[in-house]
Amino acid sequence: MNMNNGLARKLGLFPLTNIVIANMIGAGIFTTSGLLMARLHHPPLLLGLWVLGGLIALCGAFSYGELGAAFPQAGGEYVFLSRLYHPLFGFLSGWVSFLVGFSAPIAASAIGLTEYAARAFPVILGQNAVQAVILKKIYAVAIIGLFTFIHLQGLRFGSGVQNVLTGLKVGLIVALILAGLFLGHGSWSNLTGFESFRFSLGGWKGIGLSLMWIMFAYSGWNASAYVGSEIKDPTRNLPRSLLLGTGAVILLYIGLNLFYIYALPWPKMSGVIAVGGLAAENLFGTSINKIVTLLIGFAQLSSLSAFIILGPRVYYSMAKDGVFFKFVSDINPRHQVPAKSILLQALISAVIVLSGSFEQILTFMGFSLGIFPLLAVFGVFKLRKRGTLPYRMPGYPLLPCFYLLAGTAILCLAFLERPVPSLIALATVAAGIPAYFSFKLLVKAS
Repeated sequence: MNMNNGLARKLGLFPLTNIVIANMIGAGIFTTSGLLMARLHHPPLLLGLWVLGGLIALCGAFSYGELGAAFPQAGGEYVFLSRLYHPLFGFLSGWVSFLVGFSAPIAASAIGLTEYAARAFPVILGQNAVQAVILKKIYAVAIIGLFTFIHLQGLRFGSGVQNVLTGLKVGLIVALILAGLFLGHGSWSNLTGFESFRFSLGGWKGIGLSLMWIMFAYSGWNASAYVGSEIKDPTRNLPRSLLLGTGAVILLYIGLNLFYIYALPWPKMSGVIAVGGLAAENLFGTSINKIVTLLIGFAQLSSLSAFIILGPRVYYSMAKDGVFFKFVSDINPRHQVPAKSILLQALISAVIVLSGSFEQILTFMGFSLGIFPLLAVFGVFKLRKRGTLPYRMPGYPLLPCFYLLAGTAILCLAFLERPVPSLIALATVAAGIPAYFSFKLLVKAS
């Protein structure tokens, strides 16, 4: 069996593409469109921003295809930035992944699932508001525990479960879009009658924040780069999985937003978090609302599962390089997975569930996760100067330049619109600098 740094190369194109799709389609697409409409009041602009966000993600996927083929190792940005710049930059990306990038979305997906389940079956929340709050958190932690156990059983078993969940999720979304647009009782007039949008500084800041939320929903376009050490024929399969997965999700996201707009006039959609359930109720009646709401909640299991696969591979790579807790690099000899890394991530995710919610950390996550992909994509230019590459992206240098310009503009505008959570995100990154040197000192001392 082909082994790389203790991890076996078992993943082909199909499970890799599934990991990308599952990682991308999570709580974001089912929650943010209503929040965005409350800010934009403009259905065509909302659709346009989702299309633009998809194009930005696709340019990033092209760039990561070249990076991943050049560095086919577990860890994603951690490996890219460490090799292209300095280990400190790689560590900081892994530090953000540990605190924000994977643990927080796992928590958000688990919370989202419990929220949708509670909407379908309110009886599970007990008799009063206090019980409801406690039970939601217990259910969310239990879901994290269950899928952590599944992925401790080995990559082959875990990716098999992942394939089934992703197939069900994609099937649900496609069925929802087709049934809604062709059988539902909606109206295309909802695309009209909107308020005029002012492209002033305030308007552009709102667009920047909206795009940052949208890019959070698209986050995961780089997913297969995190399991580079476990990919069969990575030069061929890694870039293809990124492009196929990202392209499929762009189509699904545009379809879902058309579904929402066709079902709901923009004032009724504005500010609604569980917009999918409300749209289904408007299109099909109240009898179907419970079923669709439950299915949308179930669909988030696939995202949660994908995050549990990917995150520990980053921490594993950091530990192998001596800049994280040494025990995290231990591989379970029976199941060939970084078991302690998986368990550590589950613990952090559970803490986040118990202390926060998706809404509170959305802007914080979006800003934090937007920084290091910019550095990684800029690394494509450094990579080209090194000479022969196993894979060269088409559209160079236009595609990476477009990603860099768009990503930088989004962060700057979002910072102006929401400076406090943006500063907290920057402080989280800065806190990783002393942590890095502390780990280095510990390695020298041992």
